Amino acid sequence: MTERASPTNAADRERNSSAGATSTVSTHNGAASVTGDRQRDRSARGTTDGTDPTDTATTAQTATETERERPLAIETTGLVKHFGETKAVDGIDLAIPAGGIYGLLGPNGAGKTTVIRMLATLLQPDAGTARVFGHDVATDGDAVRRRVSMTGQFASVDEDLTGRENLVLLARLLGYSRAQAAERTSELIDAFGLTEASTRQVKTYSGGMRRRLDIAASIVVTPDLLFLDEPTTGLDPRNRNQVWDIIRALVANGTTVLLTTQYLDEADQLADRIAVIDEGRIIAEGTPGELKASVGSGVLSVRLHDAERRDAARDVLASVLDAPVELESDPAALSARIEDPDRVTQALDALAESRIEVSEFTLGQPSLDEFFLEVTDRSTRSDADRDTPTGDGTRQEGAK
Repeated sequence: MTERASPTNAADRERNSSAGATSTVSTHNGAASVTGDRQRDRSARGTTDGTDPTDTATTAQTATETERERPLAIETTGLVKHFGETKAVDGIDLAIPAGGIYGLLGPNGAGKTTVIRMLATLLQPDAGTARVFGHDVATDGDAVRRRVSMTGQFASVDEDLTGRENLVLLARLLGYSRAQAAERTSELIDAFGLTEASTRQVKTYSGGMRRRLDIAASIVVTPDLLFLDEPTTGLDPRNRNQVWDIIRALVANGTTVLLTTQYLDEADQLADRIAVIDEGRIIAEGTPGELKASVGSGVLSVRLHDAERRDAARDVLASVLDAPVELESDPAALSARIEDPDRVTQALDALAESRIEVSEFTLGQPSLDEFFLEVTDRSTRSDADRDTPTGDGTRQEGAK
Protein backbone atom coordinates (compact mmCIF):
# COMPACT_ATOMS: atom_id res chain seq x y z
CA MET A 1 0.00 0.00 0.00
CA THR A 2 0.99 3.63 -0.29
CA GLU A 3 0.68 5.91 2.72
CA ARG A 4 -0.28 9.47 1.81
CA ALA A 5 0.23 12.55 3.97
CA SER A 6 -3.29 13.87 4.36
CA PRO A 7 -4.93 16.93 5.97
CA THR A 8 -6.36 16.03 9.37
CA ASN A 9 -8.72 18.91 10.04
CA ALA A 10 -10.45 21.91 8.48
CA ALA A 11 -7.60 24.28 9.32
CA ASP A 12 -5.15 21.98 7.59
CA ARG A 13 -7.35 21.84 4.49
CA GLU A 14 -7.59 25.63 4.43
CA ARG A 15 -3.81 25.94 4.63
CA ASN A 16 -3.47 23.35 1.87
CA SER A 17 -5.80 25.15 -0.51
CA SER A 18 -3.65 28.26 -0.30
CA ALA A 19 -0.34 26.41 -0.34
CA GLY A 20 -0.09 26.20 -4.10
CA ALA A 21 1.88 23.75 -6.17
CA THR A 22 4.77 23.01 -3.89
CA SER A 23 7.36 21.14 -5.90
CA THR A 24 8.29 20.13 -9.40
CA VAL A 25 9.72 16.96 -10.83
CA SER A 26 10.84 17.44 -14.38
CA THR A 27 13.11 15.73 -16.86
CA HIS A 28 15.96 17.23 -18.83
CA ASN A 29 17.77 15.05 -21.34
CA GLY A 30 16.35 12.02 -19.56
CA ALA A 31 17.64 12.96 -16.10
CA ALA A 32 15.23 13.78 -13.31
CA SER A 33 15.46 16.99 -11.30
CA VAL A 34 13.49 18.21 -8.32
CA THR A 35 12.81 21.84 -7.48
CA GLY A 36 10.31 23.50 -5.21
CA ASP A 37 9.52 25.41 -2.05
CA ARG A 38 9.87 23.04 0.90
CA GLN A 39 8.39 25.61 3.29
CA ARG A 40 5.17 25.60 1.28
CA ASP A 41 5.36 21.78 1.10
CA ARG A 42 5.36 21.71 4.90
CA SER A 43 2.31 23.98 4.91
CA ALA A 44 0.54 21.61 2.49
CA ARG A 45 1.15 18.78 4.93
CA GLY A 46 -0.04 20.83 7.88
CA THR A 47 3.44 20.89 9.40
CA THR A 48 3.86 24.05 11.44
CA ASP A 49 6.07 22.85 14.28
CA GLY A 50 9.11 25.00 13.57
CA THR A 51 12.12 24.47 11.37
CA ASP A 52 12.51 21.50 9.10
CA PRO A 53 15.57 19.36 9.89
CA THR A 54 16.03 18.67 6.18
CA ASP A 55 15.98 22.32 5.10
CA THR A 56 19.55 23.24 4.14
CA ALA A 57 18.82 26.93 4.73
CA THR A 58 17.89 26.34 8.39
CA THR A 59 20.46 23.66 9.24
CA ALA A 60 23.39 25.42 7.53
CA GLN A 61 24.89 22.11 6.48
CA THR A 62 28.36 22.28 4.98
CA ALA A 63 30.42 19.92 2.87
CA THR A 64 32.51 19.05 5.94
CA GLU A 65 29.52 18.27 8.18
CA THR A 66 29.65 14.76 9.63
CA GLU A 67 26.71 12.40 9.87
CA ARG A 68 26.75 12.75 13.65
CA GLU A 69 26.11 16.48 13.33
CA ARG A 70 23.09 16.01 11.05
CA PRO A 71 19.66 15.74 12.68
CA LEU A 72 18.12 12.30 12.77
CA ALA A 73 15.29 11.48 10.42
CA ILE A 74 14.72 8.08 12.07
CA GLU A 75 15.70 6.84 15.52
CA THR A 76 14.64 3.47 16.93
CA THR A 77 15.59 1.68 20.13
CA GLY A 78 14.80 -1.97 20.82
CA LEU A 79 12.03 -2.09 18.23
CA VAL A 80 10.03 -5.35 18.45
CA LYS A 81 7.03 -6.74 16.57
CA HIS A 82 5.34 -10.13 16.98
CA PHE A 83 2.89 -11.91 14.70
CA GLY A 84 1.53 -14.67 16.88
CA GLU A 85 4.47 -16.79 18.00
CA THR A 86 6.77 -15.29 15.35
CA LYS A 87 9.04 -12.41 16.34
CA ALA A 88 9.26 -10.58 13.01
CA VAL A 89 11.36 -7.72 14.40
CA ASP A 90 13.67 -8.48 17.31
CA GLY A 91 15.24 -5.39 18.89
CA ILE A 92 16.11 -3.12 15.98
CA ASP A 93 18.24 -0.03 16.77
CA LEU A 94 18.57 2.58 14.03
CA ALA A 95 19.94 6.13 13.90
CA ILE A 96 19.47 7.47 10.37
CA PRO A 97 20.57 11.06 9.63
CA ALA A 98 18.34 13.29 7.52
CA GLY A 99 19.08 14.00 3.90
CA GLY A 100 20.49 10.76 2.50
CA ILE A 101 19.55 7.27 1.30
CA TYR A 102 19.62 4.44 3.84
CA GLY A 103 19.28 0.89 2.58
CA LEU A 104 17.71 -2.09 4.35
CA LEU A 105 18.80 -5.45 2.94
CA GLY A 106 17.83 -8.94 4.00
CA PRO A 107 16.41 -12.25 2.83
CA ASN A 108 12.68 -12.59 2.20
CA GLY A 109 10.87 -12.60 5.55
CA ALA A 110 13.77 -10.95 7.39
CA GLY A 111 11.59 -8.14 8.79
CA LYS A 112 12.40 -5.24 6.44
CA THR A 113 8.83 -4.43 5.43
CA THR A 114 7.61 -4.78 9.02
CA VAL A 115 10.16 -2.18 10.14
CA ILE A 116 9.00 0.24 7.44
CA ARG A 117 5.32 -0.31 8.28
CA MET A 118 5.99 0.51 11.94
CA LEU A 119 7.91 3.66 11.03
CA ALA A 120 5.08 4.71 8.70
CA THR A 121 2.55 4.20 11.57
CA LEU A 122 0.81 1.36 9.72
CA LEU A 123 1.72 -1.08 12.51
CA GLN A 124 2.10 -0.49 16.25
CA PRO A 125 5.38 -1.72 17.80
CA ASP A 126 5.02 -4.32 20.55
CA ALA A 127 8.09 -3.00 22.37
CA GLY A 128 10.78 -0.36 21.99
CA THR A 129 10.49 3.17 20.62
CA ALA A 130 10.63 4.73 17.17
CA ARG A 131 10.81 8.42 16.28
CA VAL A 132 10.54 10.10 12.90
CA PHE A 133 11.93 13.66 12.92
CA GLY A 134 11.50 13.60 16.69
CA HIS A 135 7.87 12.44 16.63
CA ASP A 136 6.98 9.15 18.36
CA VAL A 137 5.25 6.81 15.90
CA ALA A 138 3.06 5.36 18.66
CA THR A 139 1.85 8.58 20.30
CA ASP A 140 2.25 11.25 17.61
CA GLY A 141 1.18 9.45 14.46
CA ASP A 142 -0.50 12.45 12.81
CA ALA A 143 2.74 14.46 12.97
CA VAL A 144 4.67 11.53 11.49
CA ARG A 145 2.21 11.03 8.65
CA ARG A 146 2.46 14.70 7.66
CA ARG A 147 6.17 14.22 7.03
CA VAL A 148 6.28 10.88 5.23
CA SER A 149 5.13 9.02 2.15
CA MET A 150 5.44 5.35 1.31
CA THR A 151 5.48 3.15 -1.74
CA GLY A 152 4.98 -0.49 -0.84
CA GLN A 153 5.85 -3.67 -2.73
CA PHE A 154 2.60 -3.68 -4.67
CA ALA A 155 0.97 -0.90 -6.65
CA SER A 156 -1.92 0.65 -4.71
CA VAL A 157 -3.47 2.91 -7.31
CA ASP A 158 -7.09 2.53 -8.48
CA GLU A 159 -7.09 0.24 -11.52
CA ASP A 160 -10.44 1.51 -12.79
CA LEU A 161 -9.18 5.10 -13.03
CA THR A 162 -6.72 6.39 -15.60
CA GLY A 163 -3.19 7.25 -14.56
CA ARG A 164 -4.01 10.95 -14.78
CA GLU A 165 -7.21 10.56 -12.75
CA ASN A 166 -5.32 8.76 -9.98
CA LEU A 167 -2.80 11.56 -9.60
CA VAL A 168 -5.40 14.33 -9.82
CA LEU A 169 -7.48 12.60 -7.14
CA LEU A 170 -4.52 12.37 -4.77
CA ALA A 171 -3.49 15.96 -5.43
CA ARG A 172 -7.03 17.18 -4.65
CA LEU A 173 -7.10 15.10 -1.43
CA LEU A 174 -3.79 16.68 -0.46
CA GLY A 175 -5.20 20.20 -0.83
CA TYR A 176 -4.35 21.33 -4.35
CA SER A 177 -6.85 23.43 -6.30
CA ARG A 178 -8.17 21.98 -9.57
CA ALA A 179 -5.68 23.97 -11.64
CA GLN A 180 -2.77 23.13 -9.34
CA ALA A 181 -3.69 19.44 -9.29
CA ALA A 182 -3.79 19.33 -13.09
CA GLU A 183 -0.42 21.09 -13.32
CA ARG A 184 1.25 18.83 -10.76
CA THR A 185 -0.20 15.73 -12.43
CA SER A 186 1.18 16.78 -15.81
CA GLU A 187 4.63 17.32 -14.27
CA LEU A 188 4.68 13.83 -12.76
CA ILE A 189 3.28 12.09 -15.82
CA ASP A 190 5.97 13.69 -17.96
CA ALA A 191 8.75 12.93 -15.46
CA PHE A 192 7.81 9.25 -15.22
CA GLY A 193 7.31 8.71 -18.96
CA LEU A 194 3.57 8.04 -18.73
CA THR A 195 2.30 10.68 -21.15
CA GLU A 196 1.00 8.30 -23.81
CA ALA A 197 -0.64 6.01 -21.22
CA SER A 198 -2.02 8.74 -18.95
CA THR A 199 -5.57 8.56 -20.34
CA ARG A 200 -5.78 4.76 -20.18
CA GLN A 201 -7.20 2.80 -17.25
CA VAL A 202 -4.46 1.55 -14.94
CA LYS A 203 -5.73 -2.03 -15.38
CA THR A 204 -4.25 -1.90 -18.89
CA TYR A 205 -0.76 -0.88 -17.66
CA SER A 206 2.24 -3.18 -17.58
CA GLY A 207 3.78 -4.01 -14.22
CA GLY A 208 6.58 -1.50 -14.74
CA MET A 209 4.15 1.28 -15.64
CA ARG A 210 2.11 0.61 -12.50
CA ARG A 211 5.25 0.88 -10.36
CA ARG A 212 6.16 4.21 -11.92
CA LEU A 213 2.66 5.54 -11.34
CA ASP A 214 2.72 4.34 -7.73
CA ILE A 215 6.01 6.13 -7.04
CA ALA A 216 4.72 9.28 -8.73
CA ALA A 217 1.69 9.17 -6.43
CA SER A 218 4.03 9.09 -3.43
CA ILE A 219 5.64 12.41 -4.35
CA VAL A 220 2.57 14.47 -5.31
CA VAL A 221 3.68 16.50 -2.31
CA THR A 222 7.42 16.19 -1.78
CA PRO A 223 7.83 14.29 1.51
CA ASP A 224 10.52 14.87 4.11
CA LEU A 225 10.91 11.09 4.42
CA LEU A 226 10.10 8.64 1.64
CA PHE A 227 9.82 4.91 2.33
CA LEU A 228 10.55 2.90 -0.81
CA ASP A 229 9.86 -0.81 -0.37
CA GLU A 230 11.42 -2.59 -3.38
CA PRO A 231 10.56 0.33 -5.69
CA THR A 232 11.99 -0.98 -8.98
CA THR A 233 10.50 -4.47 -8.95
CA GLY A 234 9.19 -5.18 -12.44
CA LEU A 235 11.00 -2.32 -14.15
CA ASP A 236 13.25 -2.77 -17.17
CA PRO A 237 16.79 -1.33 -16.98
CA ARG A 238 15.85 1.96 -18.67
CA ASN A 239 12.91 2.64 -16.33
CA ARG A 240 14.94 1.46 -13.37
CA ASN A 241 17.62 4.02 -14.13
CA GLN A 242 14.93 6.70 -14.43
CA VAL A 243 13.65 5.86 -10.96
CA TRP A 244 17.21 5.97 -9.63
CA ASP A 245 17.65 9.45 -11.10
CA ILE A 246 14.41 10.66 -9.52
CA ILE A 247 15.37 9.20 -6.12
CA ARG A 248 18.74 10.97 -6.28
CA ALA A 249 17.05 14.21 -7.27
CA LEU A 250 14.60 14.00 -4.36
CA VAL A 251 17.49 13.48 -1.95
CA ALA A 252 19.39 16.42 -3.47
CA ASN A 253 16.32 18.53 -2.67
CA GLY A 254 16.33 17.45 0.99
CA THR A 255 14.18 14.32 1.14
CA THR A 256 15.45 11.39 3.20
CA VAL A 257 14.91 7.95 1.64
CA LEU A 258 14.65 4.61 3.43
CA LEU A 259 15.05 1.96 0.75
CA THR A 260 14.50 -1.79 0.79
CA THR A 261 15.48 -3.74 -2.30
CA GLN A 262 16.22 -7.25 -3.50
CA TYR A 263 18.67 -5.81 -6.06
CA LEU A 264 22.01 -5.53 -4.31
CA ASP A 265 23.47 -3.47 -7.14
CA GLU A 266 20.65 -0.98 -6.54
CA ALA A 267 21.64 -0.61 -2.89
CA ASP A 268 25.29 -0.31 -3.93
CA GLN A 269 24.44 2.45 -6.42
CA LEU A 270 22.05 4.46 -4.23
CA ALA A 271 22.57 3.94 -0.51
CA ASP A 272 24.92 6.03 1.64
CA ARG A 273 24.71 3.41 4.39
CA ILE A 274 23.20 -0.07 4.55
CA ALA A 275 21.85 -2.25 7.35
CA VAL A 276 21.43 -5.98 6.81
CA ILE A 277 18.47 -7.55 8.64
CA ASP A 278 18.12 -11.29 9.17
CA GLU A 279 15.47 -12.95 11.34
CA GLY A 280 14.40 -9.57 12.67
CA ARG A 281 17.86 -8.46 13.83
CA ILE A 282 20.50 -6.17 12.35
CA ILE A 283 23.53 -8.33 11.66
CA ALA A 284 25.70 -5.78 9.82
CA GLU A 285 25.70 -2.04 9.17
CA GLY A 286 27.99 0.37 7.32
CA THR A 287 28.73 2.04 4.01
CA PRO A 288 28.70 -0.21 0.92
CA GLY A 289 32.49 0.00 0.78
CA GLU A 290 32.88 -0.94 4.46
CA LEU A 291 30.55 -3.91 4.12
CA LYS A 292 32.29 -5.25 1.02
CA ALA A 293 35.72 -4.83 2.60
CA SER A 294 34.59 -6.79 5.68
CA VAL A 295 34.61 -10.09 3.76
CA GLY A 296 38.15 -9.73 2.45
CA SER A 297 40.48 -7.23 0.89
CA GLY A 298 39.82 -8.44 -2.64
CA VAL A 299 38.89 -11.21 -5.04
CA LEU A 300 41.31 -12.75 -7.53
CA SER A 301 39.55 -14.03 -10.64
CA VAL A 302 41.54 -16.15 -13.08
CA ARG A 303 40.63 -17.51 -16.51
CA LEU A 304 42.78 -20.28 -17.91
CA HIS A 305 43.83 -20.88 -21.50
CA ASP A 306 43.13 -24.60 -21.05
CA ALA A 307 39.98 -25.52 -19.09
CA GLU A 308 41.37 -29.04 -18.55
CA ARG A 309 43.96 -27.60 -16.13
CA ARG A 310 41.37 -25.99 -13.83
CA ASP A 311 41.60 -28.61 -11.07
CA ALA A 312 45.38 -28.31 -11.02
CA ALA A 313 45.11 -24.52 -10.93
CA ARG A 314 42.72 -24.73 -7.98
CA ASP A 315 45.23 -26.80 -6.01
CA VAL A 316 48.05 -24.35 -6.77
CA LEU A 317 46.01 -21.28 -5.83
CA ALA A 318 44.66 -22.86 -2.65
CA SER A 319 48.19 -23.71 -1.54
CA VAL A 320 49.66 -20.27 -2.23
CA LEU A 321 46.71 -18.13 -1.12
CA ASP A 322 45.77 -20.34 1.85
CA ALA A 323 42.11 -19.68 1.03
CA PRO A 324 39.18 -21.57 -0.55
CA VAL A 325 39.11 -21.41 -4.35
CA GLU A 326 35.72 -21.30 -6.09
CA LEU A 327 35.05 -22.86 -9.49
CA GLU A 328 33.00 -20.46 -11.62
CA SER A 329 30.25 -21.34 -14.11
CA ASP A 330 32.76 -20.67 -16.89
CA PRO A 331 34.62 -24.02 -17.13
CA ALA A 332 37.94 -22.20 -17.50
CA ALA A 333 37.45 -19.72 -14.63
CA LEU A 334 38.04 -19.80 -10.89
CA SER A 335 38.28 -17.23 -8.11
CA ALA A 336 39.44 -16.79 -4.53
CA ARG A 337 39.17 -14.17 -1.83
CA ILE A 338 42.50 -12.82 -0.67
CA GLU A 339 43.52 -11.03 2.51
CA ASP A 340 47.04 -10.13 1.35
CA PRO A 341 47.27 -8.55 -2.15
CA ASP A 342 51.00 -9.30 -2.21
CA ARG A 343 50.15 -12.98 -2.58
CA VAL A 344 48.58 -12.37 -5.98
CA THR A 345 52.00 -12.13 -7.65
CA GLN A 346 53.13 -15.28 -5.84
CA ALA A 347 50.00 -17.13 -7.00
CA LEU A 348 50.47 -16.12 -10.64
CA ASP A 349 54.15 -17.08 -10.49
CA ALA A 350 53.20 -20.46 -9.03
CA LEU A 351 50.75 -21.08 -11.88
CA ALA A 352 53.44 -20.23 -14.41
CA GLU A 353 55.92 -22.56 -12.70
CA SER A 354 53.32 -25.34 -12.94
CA ARG A 355 52.96 -24.59 -16.69
CA ILE A 356 49.35 -23.50 -16.24
CA GLU A 357 48.74 -20.73 -18.74
CA VAL A 358 46.51 -17.83 -17.62
CA SER A 359 44.61 -16.03 -20.38
CA GLU A 360 43.38 -13.24 -18.09
CA PHE A 361 43.05 -12.30 -14.43
CA THR A 362 41.45 -9.52 -12.41
CA LEU A 363 41.82 -8.31 -8.84
CA GLY A 364 38.79 -6.53 -7.46
CA GLN A 365 36.89 -5.70 -4.31
CA PRO A 366 34.28 -8.26 -3.21
CA SER A 367 30.80 -7.46 -4.49
CA LEU A 368 27.86 -6.58 -2.27
CA ASP A 369 26.33 -9.90 -3.38
CA GLU A 370 29.31 -11.77 -1.95
CA PHE A 371 29.10 -9.80 1.30
CA PHE A 372 25.36 -10.46 1.57
CA LEU A 373 25.73 -14.21 1.06
CA GLU A 374 28.61 -14.37 3.50
CA VAL A 375 26.95 -12.44 6.31
CA THR A 376 23.54 -14.14 6.01
CA ASP A 377 25.18 -17.59 5.88
CA ARG A 378 27.20 -16.64 8.96
CA SER A 379 24.02 -15.61 10.76
CA THR A 380 22.32 -18.88 9.83
CA ARG A 381 25.29 -20.91 11.08
CA SER A 382 25.32 -18.95 14.34
CA ASP A 383 21.63 -19.69 14.94
CA ALA A 384 22.19 -23.37 14.12
CA ASP A 385 25.02 -23.52 16.67
CA ARG A 386 22.75 -22.07 19.35
CA ASP A 387 20.08 -24.68 18.53
CA THR A 388 22.41 -27.69 18.87
CA PRO A 389 22.20 -29.95 21.95
CA THR A 390 24.58 -29.05 24.79
CA GLY A 391 26.76 -31.48 26.71
CA ASP A 392 24.14 -32.01 29.45
CA GLY A 393 21.52 -33.15 26.94
CA THR A 394 19.55 -29.87 26.94
CA ARG A 395 18.98 -27.77 23.84
CA GLN A 396 20.06 -24.15 23.61
CA GLU A 397 17.53 -22.29 21.44
CA GLY A 398 18.53 -19.54 19.06
CA ALA A 399 16.57 -16.31 18.77
CA LYS A 400 13.82 -16.34 16.21
